[in-house]
Amino acid sequence: MKRVVIIIFFFITSGSILLNACRRNSYVPPPTPITLQNPAGWPAMQYNFSANPITEQGVLLGRYLFHDGRLSKDGNYPCSSCHEQAAGFTHEDHPLAHGYGGSHTNRNPPGIYNMAWYSEYFQDGSKKKLEDVYISHITAPNEMAETVENVLNKLRQDATYRTLFRNAFGTEDITEDRMTKALSQFVLTIVSNNSKYDKVKRGEATFTLPEQLGYDIFKNKCSSCHQEPLFTDFTYRNIGMPLDNSLMDFGRMKVTNNKADSLKFRVLSLRNSQLTRPFGHDGRFFSFTNMYMHYNSQVVNGPTTDPAVVPGIPLSNFEQGQLTAFLNTLTDSVMLNNPKFAKP
Repeated sequence: MKRVVIIIFFFITSGSILLNACRRNSYVPPPTPITLQNPAGWPAMQYNFSANPITEQGVLLGRYLFHDGRLSKDGNYPCSSCHEQAAGFTHEDHPLAHGYGGSHTNRNPPGIYNMAWYSEYFQDGSKKKLEDVYISHITAPNEMAETVENVLNKLRQDATYRTLFRNAFGTEDITEDRMTKALSQFVLTIVSNNSKYDKVKRGEATFTLPEQLGYDIFKNKCSSCHQEPLFTDFTYRNIGMPLDNSLMDFGRMKVTNNKADSLKFRVLSLRNSQLTRPFGHDGRFFSFTNMYMHYNSQVVNGPTTDPAVVPGIPLSNFEQGQLTAFLNTLTDSVMLNNPKFAKP
């Protein structure tokens, strides 16, 4: 009799194990692919989509991760704390963003839209893969101050994440590679191409007189570095800002170890600049007026200062007003209010 009971118990236990295994490995529909459209007149995208195809399920997972404070040590610093949608996916009010334990970031966070067109990341170009950017922020002691393994363990304990990873990648396995790829899939969908400027270019709107005058000034005095339609040429330049002795940030030179790159930083996009102040790699310029004053009369002529700004870029008060009117047309309210980018 005991033998019969043992045999029955064995079959019941085995069946339960098999049933659970089947549930874990049951059929998962393939994720739904998304193809990013390249706007007319824009350059080719640089991101390697073949290594990380975008899907609806991957984007949703990345959206959850982007807004989740558990990617930081104390739960208070999700990616979205430095890259706020309402502020053009940068931060507001202060030069440097807040980090773990009352610390601050080393640089003013830039807006993270149109990342598919970048071939290098960070303002010094130190990261060649978008996926490496997240790891750098997660592990930086003055930013999110966490370890990758701790983050993954926290996610593995969450049934919602196990389902999200399963839907995006076929199984519940939660790995660094999958986490960073999902974050990239979400970030890559943040595209800014619906400002008034874009609508004018598409023939859907017209500039006012101040906006048109400002556009003419822009093309004459600014467009050699801030090239349309992305409003950056992706080069690294020293625009004559004196070194901040507290940050001691020499920019591109830290990457190349070449003194010729001292104080050079990537030309930032002017898109959404109405909302992305303060400006500069260290956030020292709090307004357009501060930037105009710098180019008018405050450029420091050092050994690596870009020749385009050495003589200054003179702008009269009238020109400053018209230029500001044009820069405001680069604000993309569609991107800023898109619910697909908000916290799920």
